[in-house]
Amino acid sequence: MRLLVVVLGLFGWLVSHGAQAQRLIMGLDSAEQQALRRSPRLRQSAQEIEEQRALRRGSFAPANPDLLWSAPTGERWAPGVVQTIDFPTVYQRQARVAQAGVALAERGRAVSQATVRRDVRLAYLALQFSEAQLRQLSYQDSLYQSLLQATNRLYAAGEITSLQRISTEAEARQVRNQLEQAGVDRVAAQRRLGLLLGQPTADLATAEDLRRAGPALARTGAALLQALPADDSAALARSPTLAYAQQNVTLSQSGISLVRARRAPALTLGYQNQAFEGSPLRYRFQFGVSVPVWVWAYRAQLQAATARSKAAQAQLQTQQLELSGQYEQALADTRKFAASLAYYEQTGLPQATAIISQSQRLFRAGEASYLILIQSLNQAFTIQNTYLTTIRDYRRAIVELNYLQGQ
Repeated sequence: MRLLVVVLGLFGWLVSHGAQAQRLIMGLDSAEQQALRRSPRLRQSAQEIEEQRALRRGSFAPANPDLLWSAPTGERWAPGVVQTIDFPTVYQRQARVAQAGVALAERGRAVSQATVRRDVRLAYLALQFSEAQLRQLSYQDSLYQSLLQATNRLYAAGEITSLQRISTEAEARQVRNQLEQAGVDRVAAQRRLGLLLGQPTADLATAEDLRRAGPALARTGAALLQALPADDSAALARSPTLAYAQQNVTLSQSGISLVRARRAPALTLGYQNQAFEGSPLRYRFQFGVSVPVWVWAYRAQLQAATARSKAAQAQLQTQQLELSGQYEQALADTRKFAASLAYYEQTGLPQATAIISQSQRLFRAGEASYLILIQSLNQAFTIQNTYLTTIRDYRRAIVELNYLQGQ
C-alpha cells in the first residue's frame, strides 16, 4: 500500500512538472520583440519600401526610342532612330516624387511598428487580466465551497433556514459559473496573444501577476503624467500616424511640381538617312522640339494633382483632430484611473481584506448573521474585482497614451 502511494505521488509530480514544462512563460519585452520579428504587417511594410526604392531607381526614365524605316529618295528603305528627352526638370521632379514615396513607405513602417507594439501590449494585458481574474475567482470559489459545506451542516442541524441554504448554494454556483467563464476568457486571451507572436496554439502565461502590479504601475503613471507637455500638439509631435499624414501631403505637393514640369517642351533627337545613293553624308542628325499643345490635358492633370494635395491636407487636419481627441481621452483616463488606483491601494484593498477576515470570524463566533456574512463577502469581493479592473484600465490608458506619442 505504501509503495502504491509513492508511485501515485511520483506520477502526479511528473504530470504536473510536464504541464509546467509545456507552458511558455513570457515577459512583455520578449513578446514585443517576437511579434516585431514575425509580424506579417511589418513584412508588408518592408516590401512596400522596397517597391518605392525600386521606383526611385527608375525615376530617370526617358521615353522609348522610335525605330523608323523611311525612303527619303523614294528608291529604297533606310532605317533610323528618334529619341525624345524631357526637359531636365521633369526627371528632377520625378526623383523628388520617388524620394517622397520612399519616405511615405518608411513612415508607414513606423505606423505598423507602433500598431504591433500596441496590439501586443493590449493582448498581453488581456492575458494578465484573465489570469488574475482566474486566481481571484478561484479563491472566491474555494471560500464559497467551504461556506456551502458549513451551511449544509448547519441546515442539517436545524440552525439555519432552507432559504439561507439555497441562497448560499446560489452564490456558490454563481461564482463557479464566473470561474468557468474566466477559464474560457484566459484561453481566448492566450489565442489572441499567440496569433500576434506566431504561436497560435502555445500555452502562454505572463511573467507578472497583475494583482501585484499596482504599486509599480502607479509610479510609472505618475512619471508619465509629469513628463507630458502642456500642449497636446507638442505631445503628438512624434506620433507616427501624424508623421505619415504629413508625408502624404509632401508627396502630393511633389506631384503638383511634376505635372507643372511636364508642361515644358521636350527635345527630340534623330539619326536618319536623308540623302541620295552615293552622297558622302547619307546619315544625318535631326533635332526638334516636342511642343505641349494639348493644353486641356495638362490643365486636367494639374487640377487632379491640386485636388489630391488638398485632400491630403484635409486628411492631415482630420488626423490631427482625431489624434487630439484620442490623446485628451487617454490623458483623462490615465488621470482618472490613477486616482482610482490610489484609493484602492490605500483604502479599498485593506478594507476588503479586513471585511473578509472579520466577517468570517464573527459568523463562526455567532456574532454576525448569515445575511451579514454574505453581504460582507460580496462587498469585499466586489472591491477586489474592481481593483483588478482598475489596474487593467489604467494600464490600457497608459498603452494608448504611449502609442499616440510614438512610444
